[in-house]
Amino acid sequence: MVSAIDKIRLAKQAAGSLAQASTTVKNEVLQQVASLLPIRADEIIAANQKDLANGVADGMTASLQDRLRLDHGRIQAIADSVLQIVSLPDPVGDVIRGMSLPNALKLTQVRVPLGVIGVIYEARPNVTIDIAVLAIKSGNATVLRGGRAAEHTNAVLVKLLQDALAIAGLNSDAVQTVDEFGRDGGVEMMRAVGLIDVLIPRGGAGLIRQVVEEAKVPVIQTGDGVVHIFVDETARLDWAVEIIHNAKVQRPSVCNAVETLLIHENAVERILPAVLDRLSESGVTVHGDEVTQQNFFAAVAATEEDWRAEYHDLDIAVKVVKNLDEALAHIATYSTKHTESIITENVSNAERFLNEVDSSTVMVNASTRFTDGGEFGFGAEVGISTQKLHARGPMGLQELTSTKWLVRGSGQVRA
Repeated sequence: MVSAIDKIRLAKQAAGSLAQASTTVKNEVLQQVASLLPIRADEIIAANQKDLANGVADGMTASLQDRLRLDHGRIQAIADSVLQIVSLPDPVGDVIRGMSLPNALKLTQVRVPLGVIGVIYEARPNVTIDIAVLAIKSGNATVLRGGRAAEHTNAVLVKLLQDALAIAGLNSDAVQTVDEFGRDGGVEMMRAVGLIDVLIPRGGAGLIRQVVEEAKVPVIQTGDGVVHIFVDETARLDWAVEIIHNAKVQRPSVCNAVETLLIHENAVERILPAVLDRLSESGVTVHGDEVTQQNFFAAVAATEEDWRAEYHDLDIAVKVVKNLDEALAHIATYSTKHTESIITENVSNAERFLNEVDSSTVMVNASTRFTDGGEFGFGAEVGISTQKLHARGPMGLQELTSTKWLVRGSGQVRA
């Protein structure tokens, strides 16, 4: 019987040939994936309906059901995103820098695949395709654990990916899933020293913390998103209303949705009622401090837990602050270092916010929903890294490569 570690070994064995594949061949795989997705849409949706039914029976929240759900429109959107990655330049082999030493040795630093990328994520079948095609384009094998909630959907998608690899003449073992092994499959991934080159957790704070604390293989930490927007006293009313509404309501279940709104005390009377009225009309529950409650009677009292909350739902925490200093201090205390934005017409405050906020993405006068590999032009993303080593922010093709040095000599020896 095949075990989880057996499947991880298969991915490792397939990684070498994928790393050597030409850009043309890798693009052919992606084109096959984009073609097969709509062709097999009915099969995918049938499997997805099983997962959704199980989720409802298990009490899955509406926001998680939204993450899990696939329909013909979403499947076509996934296929379209795969074609975008086809059009992106292949990073493998790119020359980072080169030099000639005084002894005539010629040095070149080039991009190479990481090898085998393991990803543990939750209830996001679109991520199965995003991760796999980015890995294939960058020459990496993948081992996936998408969780029990999406097990039927992911099984169909992984088979589709393997078929696309085989059609293009590559080893179909380069994409593997260990979903059928449940939590034990994830544990094997965390322990697969020498087989998995990097492990990336995508999901809630509990999942990420578990992987970071227990993994014996290198980990790139993707963060939960306690995302902030600060409304400065010079903010334009129309911008504040539209940006905050978009950042909260457009898709509240994702990690770049705003969770905490900070507003300058001098902007409360002019801006806060209009912002909160617009949010309330869309069904958002406001968790406010005392000043917020005084200016918006529908607000419920915020607690300490609200400042740390990643709601993934139509809820927002609101706090009135005295100035930019207090806003920066609050963000430094509660931020998960994902994304923060300031709405202001004060250039000095904007630049200070950009320079002082220590998050992977910092914005001025823009919705936090733009922190996304697709929006950044990467085609898709493996995750949004909130750490500082190797990669930070949305991770696209380049972030799935390492480098190596090529040294060309003519008989030199070291004195």
